[in-house]
Amino acid sequence: FIVLISSQAQDAGKRRIVEHSAPAYPTLARNMALQGIVKVDALVAPDGTVKGAEIKGGHPVLAQAAINAVRHWRWEPSAHESHEVVEVKFSPE
Repeated sequence: FIVLISSQAQDAGKRRIVEHSAPAYPTLARNMALQGIVKVDALVAPDGTVKGAEIKGGHPVLAQAAINAVRHWRWEPSAHESHEVVEVKFSPE
């Protein structure tokens, strides 16, 4: 798995990911040799924890695994909550 920060998240003033874990590769996706990118919009609290996450695009079989992973990530602290858009790339190993 690879985390791709979208062009929106690379703009000045956006927060940096400080802790992330790989999503679990769904068994169905592995059996189908499915790969692709899932775009996730994470609502990040001032302390860097994820308050919510929403799929913005990607294969439905991979989407839930991406959401589950992003919910456990942490961003650098900030004065305000923010929306951070990331792309999680899935590829069979």
